[in-house]
Amino acid sequence: MQRADAARNTEQLLAAAARLFAERDPAEVTMEEIAQAAGVGKATLYRRFPDRASIAAALLGEHETELQEAMLRGEPPLGPGAPPGERLAAFYGAMVELLERHGRLVLGTEVGHERFSVGAYGFWRAHVLALLREADCRDPQAMVDLLLAPVAPEVYLYQRRRLRVASARIRTNLEELARRMLG
Repeated sequence: MQRADAARNTEQLLAAAARLFAERDPAEVTMEEIAQAAGVGKATLYRRFPDRASIAAALLGEHETELQEAMLRGEPPLGPGAPPGERLAAFYGAMVELLERHGRLVLGTEVGHERFSVGAYGFWRAHVLALLREADCRDPQAMVDLLLAPVAPEVYLYQRRRLRVASARIRTNLEELARRMLG
């Protein structure tokens, strides 16, 4: 159990990081800026969080946990009980919402090959893999990461910011992809 002052420092660090990440791209925020904004020393920051990605992951954890809970025990089609194509379409819709609200944080935790070592990616991958198997996909291991690629944060944010594609349009196209792939 954390001491009261350690818990308070952690709260201050997360609050400061959330403010800074909301103002600027998390990749541009330094650990020193986070410590300074939280009013703690750099050593205190590094004892709690070794890098920006771990801070972003801590901030994202609650949102990802809510989504995971809905996927495991929620109402269909996101939760159990709907056909695989409908569940994948609902998953894509939920991911668009997550990326729309917290894309910068997700980008801070899932960059390049790092994405594959993040716990949330493992959960998303297991979910999509189960849907592929349920739909009798010929090669689910080869297909699973291809179906997750469109909701990679850099892909989503590229489409939204650089190409100026509306989130509703991305969602509609992902839902169509899900239904075509998994019937």
